[in-house]
Amino acid sequence: MKKIVRSPGSATIINAIATGFGSAFGIGLDIECVAKTIPDSIECENDVGADTKLMELCVEKVFNHYNIDKNEFGISIKTKSELPMASGLSSSSASSNAIVKAASSIVSQEFGYNPLEDLEIINMAIDASLDAGVTITGSFDDATASYFGGVVVTDNRNREFIIKERMEERPVLIYMPNFYSKSGDSDANRMKLMAPLVETAYGFACKKDYFKALNLNGLIYSATLGFDSTIAVDALSAGALASGLSGTGSSFVAVVDEDSIDDVKQSWEKYEGIVIETRVDNDGCCFLE
Repeated sequence: MKKIVRSPGSATIINAIATGFGSAFGIGLDIECVAKTIPDSIECENDVGADTKLMELCVEKVFNHYNIDKNEFGISIKTKSELPMASGLSSSSASSNAIVKAASSIVSQEFGYNPLEDLEIINMAIDASLDAGVTITGSFDDATASYFGGVVVTDNRNREFIIKERMEERPVLIYMPNFYSKSGDSDANRMKLMAPLVETAYGFACKKDYFKALNLNGLIYSATLGFDSTIAVDALSAGALASGLSGTGSSFVAVVDEDSIDDVKQSWEKYEGIVIETRVDNDGCCFLE
């Protein structure tokens, strides 16, 4: 049996590390997971040369849920990514969502079990990410924005939605500098010092003023983590509707109109790195085959 699942990344509106409350939206850069049955064991491979620990944990959690013995049944997982690793664009959430969805579908069909529901898939993927040490908060906001698409505002500690809705499908530009920043390596205590300011940004998100929330959150976390906030300000000056640091970096995102794409791109030309053009994603995690 073979299953192919695509799962998009997401961009930050509110980083949840400071307060436990977050917000994110889906973006049109995917991780594609191809899962196949094999006689036994768990075999994992990715196209970016990353450690496969998270991938293996995702499948193990599916096997444990269904009480599957990997000595008697196996799954091969291969992922292909459009998402830069360790960039603040939820590559870990996208990968774990896709793998759990694909693996659980194969097991449930192969053995006649009930398939996992959406939130069961998400929670299993989050637990694997926590066990792998690739997230600080569990990233319920990133995971759900990736899985469902659109925009979410969430209580990450209790894994609950405050807002979950479609987002207007505007163009999104992403500036990627020539270095990476792993979420699990970030100084959470330093970020928590900014909680009173982040709460103000979160208040905007709760009122669905997502662009204002993204701008303020980006400035706060850029200052806290030592990133150059001028990158976001340059995008805003060039006509972006909103711009800020995504996750704990290193990428910056800008939500733009069609007629401001070129101006924002030009404003980022002086920085070393690349600019990626994509769009808001409202489709989320889904089967391709």
